[in-house]
Amino acid sequence: MLLNNKIVKNASWIIGCKIAQSLIGLVISMMTARYLGPSNFGIINYAASLTTFAVPLVQLGLTNIMVQEMVNNPEKEGEILGTSILMSSISAIICVLGLFAVVSVLNADEKTTIIVCVLYSTILVFQAMELTQYWFQAKYLSKYTSIVSFIAYIVVALYKIFLLVTHKSIFWFAVSNSFDFALIAFSIYIIYRKKGGQPFQLSFVTAKRLFAKSHYYIVSSMMVVIFAQIDRVMIKNMLGNAEVGFYSAALTCAGLASFVFAALIDSFRPSVFEALKNSKEEFEKKMSTLYGIVVYSSLSFSLILTLFASLVVGILYGDAYTPSVNALRCAVWFTTFSYLGAVRNIWILAENKQKYLWIINLSGASFNVILNLIFIPYWGIVGAALTSVATQFFTNVIINHIISPIRHSNILMIRGMNPVFLFNVIFNKHAN
Repeated sequence: MLLNNKIVKNASWIIGCKIAQSLIGLVISMMTARYLGPSNFGIINYAASLTTFAVPLVQLGLTNIMVQEMVNNPEKEGEILGTSILMSSISAIICVLGLFAVVSVLNADEKTTIIVCVLYSTILVFQAMELTQYWFQAKYLSKYTSIVSFIAYIVVALYKIFLLVTHKSIFWFAVSNSFDFALIAFSIYIIYRKKGGQPFQLSFVTAKRLFAKSHYYIVSSMMVVIFAQIDRVMIKNMLGNAEVGFYSAALTCAGLASFVFAALIDSFRPSVFEALKNSKEEFEKKMSTLYGIVVYSSLSFSLILTLFASLVVGILYGDAYTPSVNALRCAVWFTTFSYLGAVRNIWILAENKQKYLWIINLSGASFNVILNLIFIPYWGIVGAALTSVATQFFTNVIINHIISPIRHSNILMIRGMNPVFLFNVIFNKHAN
């Protein structure tokens, strides 16, 4: 059976906990946005965007290969994890110092912005320690990381409510997410050891091997971050903090179900690599199935949110964020194309075609910056939202056809969008 019980159970745990976590997050986000107001909410999101630029340098491309490495080398999982975490942690410390230097130059006359950005960037150190979660993915044990993440989220949510009740400053909110990642990182490690995970080990040889495989993803991931986050930086410089707040609210609403698609992809990933060991046919069938599930679920979500955009923004953020509505109606449609790229990247890794990633994402980043420069001055945050949709479609569909060695991924995508094929696979019938 293609959709075996391990995949379904693994995804169910992730999605179930994320739904509860998302509901709590929505309430806290709503309260925080209303309390801080569009301007301060914009500063927080500006700090988040700048910090996100450093994430590819912290991850070193390792997140893209961890599951495959542990599936293929289970006897070395402790060495793979220990070495990866050390590499990522060193990079995180350097990135925090680098971000402080950059923001001190970009926003030299904005003391509040500088402090918020530095406090927010501490999240990078704990993100580096979170790599252990990929061991759980490889073992189909994501229920443990899901439960831990949920509990940590509740603790941090209570902390944020305390900040709201006691009327704390924006600085306290800037550092709150670091507590979330710290709790998750340390808790996951404890469970990892209790579930029989190997002790962490360090190996220079393993570091060289991992980096040789993962470094293709650094530049490509940086390009992804550019066309995912540069819009907020450009909006701040062109339009101001409040507009960043409106745009961030729209993107938050557009990403309400993103955890569902991420969970589906994460749950499929180990079985896709296992299928490749068995046969090319089984591998491609699973890839097409994943494409189809992601396409139809994300399109349905986008349609619903477009119809009820005004209601959603009104309930979550209030009348002060009404300018977010039209931006949301546009931005929500990038969801489908964004996750098509995530599925395609699994195929690229399996087929060992990582060398094309920098071309794909450099093209996308350039396309995004150019369109933002044209659209934002004329249409404001709606122009930025339209740019996001166009960029995702260009990068994850059009480019696949232009670069012939990865054109086959589009063929698998089209196959997965065939309703007959998808129906037969899901209900365990024969599908060619």
